[in-house]
Amino acid sequence: MAPDHPDPRMSLHPIRDAALQKQLLNRRERLRAALPGVAPPEPLVKLLQELDAALERMDAGTYGLCETCHEGIESERLLADPLSRNCLDHLSAAEQRTLERDLDLAFQIQSGLLPKPGRAASGWTMAYHYEAVGPVSGDYCDLITLEDGSGLFLLGDVAGKGVAASLLMTHLHATFRSLTHTTRRVGELVARANRIFCEGIPASHFATLVCGSLGRDGQVEICNAGHPYPLHLQDGHVSRIESTGLPLGLFCDGEYTSHRVTLAPGDSLIVYSDGLSESLNVNGEEYGVERLSAWLPGRRALSPPEVVAALLQDVGDFRSGAPRTDDLTVMVLQREV
Repeated sequence: MAPDHPDPRMSLHPIRDAALQKQLLNRRERLRAALPGVAPPEPLVKLLQELDAALERMDAGTYGLCETCHEGIESERLLADPLSRNCLDHLSAAEQRTLERDLDLAFQIQSGLLPKPGRAASGWTMAYHYEAVGPVSGDYCDLITLEDGSGLFLLGDVAGKGVAASLLMTHLHATFRSLTHTTRRVGELVARANRIFCEGIPASHFATLVCGSLGRDGQVEICNAGHPYPLHLQDGHVSRIESTGLPLGLFCDGEYTSHRVTLAPGDSLIVYSDGLSESLNVNGEEYGVERLSAWLPGRRALSPPEVVAALLQDVGDFRSGAPRTDDLTVMVLQREV
């Protein structure tokens, strides 16, 4: 006979939970690597304890259950904050309406910070897709046109999801916008932004980031702070641009270097968050950078909007109905022919 009250754990999606477990393990690994050997900061220790507790709940089969009512926590809430211990049912109707209004406003504000697609700089065109897994996103996407006609592109990913991550995303946006007049060297720009970001956020947070300058002659200077590799699409060939530094927010005095690459007319740069490369299908398999690198060469003749649309279609076909588990951003920058 079926039980009157089915186990709420049965409603939790195994693909989603596998992705959340991987996210928690990755965050724990990064925190352990960042902890100093002597007298680690209390906030970092506390966050590590919370991560350990969440992983223990997964092992015990109680992860995703509200500690107050013992029923399943909303999937969107867990995706926004994998450390959640309680559901939203205990909010009053007035509190829920207030929360909805705040989230709607946060979405509108965040949408207003996104760049306009089209001309990225003199001799460059750009298209992007920005998609939150919840009401707001922790991904950072910006394009800044400088006075001399050159451009600066930025794409990052704040650890975590939801409102807290979106607030830190706006912090990054304001920081880089205020610093662009201070230097044209992207490594120095990222180092200055890192100091400001590090001093103004909780010790448990960090962000990965790609920052690059676009020259009119096809020269691109790129600084990669722990972010997934940007890809350089040339005629029939794709090459990776390696990381040059640690994520922002881990160490306030971090130094950052840069790589220089030259794009020929028709070449493109593809920059993305791990919500794309780590998209999962119904079998729990990742889309992956290898698949992306193999897919791109045949799309060199496409315009940036066409590349973005075709790539999203390919990712959607790969997922085959599996739920999204992370914010997803992709940007395509192409040197004009």
